[in-house]
Amino acid sequence: MRFSRCNNIEIRGVVYKNSQKNHVSISECNNATVSGLHMIAPPKSPNTDGIDISSSTNIHIYNCTMETGDDCIAINGGTSYVTISEVVCGPGHGISIGSLGANGKYEEVEAINVSNCTFNGSTNGVRIKTWQVNIYLTSSVADTKATAASAVQVSDVTYIGLRGTSISKNATVSFRCSDTVPCTNIILDDVNIRSFDPNTSTTAVCINAHGTARSTASPIVDCLLK
Repeated sequence: MRFSRCNNIEIRGVVYKNSQKNHVSISECNNATVSGLHMIAPPKSPNTDGIDISSSTNIHIYNCTMETGDDCIAINGGTSYVTISEVVCGPGHGISIGSLGANGKYEEVEAINVSNCTFNGSTNGVRIKTWQVNIYLTSSVADTKATAASAVQVSDVTYIGLRGTSISKNATVSFRCSDTVPCTNIILDDVNIRSFDPNTSTTAVCINAHGTARSTASPIVDCLLK
């Protein structure tokens, strides 16, 4: 189901099952409200995003269940002022911003707010990904990496009140940012993500990432550059 160049739309109470690709696409739209949707696709089905958003503004998504094989929600370039709340996501790849910056393209995404969402069995929670920089906000919070001079800059990202467990065998919190365009103003506040295995401790890795971490019970994130 595709909505293109639409204003003041409402999508409510629809069940989607086994769509061949993404279930709902919102492109070049302004002021859309999406609620009460239920998406169902096999856990390993490729490109079965729940909702794809691009070049749109003032999008409100709430009270949805997305059991897909890919991103529950994917937010692409040119998108701003999106609120996502009370979404149950999993399996699949979580809620994603990007990918951004393909072939050196300049793209912006701003004012995205995700709150009161539940991720169960997803490979990621909330992530930001670009062709040069990837920030994965997973059940293991975040991973960012880049080396290209044309890397998209990631800045002003805040994670507050994250709770959960991670089965990740890598660092629970991992910011791997570009040495040419570092990540800036990354804030972690009241984060407590513990390992699913009680015998494994959680860890944090930060490369070229600047910001602050406060009240983070697990893992201890003391590697952010001031």
